[in-house]
Amino acid sequence: MHSESYILISSLVALQISIVIPLLNEAESLPELIAWIERVMAQNHFTYEVLLIDDGSTDNSWEVIKELSKQNTAIKGIRFNRNYGKSAALNTGFEAAQGNVVITMDADLQDSPDEIPALYQMIVQEQYDLVSGWKKERKDPLSKTIPTKLFNAVTRWFSGIYLHDFNCGLKAYRKNVVKNIVVYGEMHRYIPVIAKWAGFKKIGEKIVKHQARKYGKTKFGLERFLYGFLDLLSITFVTRFRKRPMHFFGSMGVLSFMFGFFMTSWLVLDKIYRIFIQNIPTKNLGRDITQQPIFYLALVAIIIGVQLFLAGFLGEMITTNSHRSNDYVIAEKLGFPNSNEY
Repeated sequence: MHSESYILISSLVALQISIVIPLLNEAESLPELIAWIERVMAQNHFTYEVLLIDDGSTDNSWEVIKELSKQNTAIKGIRFNRNYGKSAALNTGFEAAQGNVVITMDADLQDSPDEIPALYQMIVQEQYDLVSGWKKERKDPLSKTIPTKLFNAVTRWFSGIYLHDFNCGLKAYRKNVVKNIVVYGEMHRYIPVIAKWAGFKKIGEKIVKHQARKYGKTKFGLERFLYGFLDLLSITFVTRFRKRPMHFFGSMGVLSFMFGFFMTSWLVLDKIYRIFIQNIPTKNLGRDITQQPIFYLALVAIIIGVQLFLAGFLGEMITTNSHRSNDYVIAEKLGFPNSNEY
């Protein structure tokens, strides 16, 4: 689609699709990827924009993006001051996206743009909030596929969302979804989980073709699976208790305090019972209460309970007076009406 016709159409009709592509050192693959996307968009007569988020590339990716943007005004670019990670890139793309349907895909040509029309139809016609790609036949070695299967199984169990491939970069979203979630840290793997906890529960899946990597090398190592599990624990806690920390810390604190209180009460009442009801002489009672290990266990439980309750109280005060902000720095933008705003 020529840039002039894109400007004319987009001025009259709301954008149908925003394609958000985070990238790091993908200068070789970008021209081929964009040409492929343009061909698919033209064949299906979509109005669209492509948001290329340069996550601190050290090659000439940004120069390639500049050239692509000159050739087609549907191509927009955002460059980070340094590498902040895929989550930061996706979150920035979500904030800038204007299309009614937002498609995310990787820049390494392993995600096929030919899948975009079917993903779009699933959002528009079948009314899904989110559709995740499933690379059923992966072009990866066993050293990656086996840990990936384990990672997905654990995530399904924790989240209750039955998807085969949480980490697939090719996904489609209703615009309302991306405008109401925040992706930070390394939480891009768990966007379906974040969306579910935000109330977007119609989550679907589509089998997509996995292309073999053509240029460069993977940016992820085996350590991502360990980090992924830790992130899963974090997102589970954050999504459930971010707005109500007292529900977690307070309940744990009450349980700990009550355990300590009842254990201490039992020790005291047992001694009183034996002295005044059973008339056992004091010298035959054995060790004093303070000489029994269980007394100190009960005392520690009471102290921990009070501390957890106070932590929950302080958490409630913090959450009611703070707002999370991402700290990544955008160095440059291309293709937006105003250089200071999207």
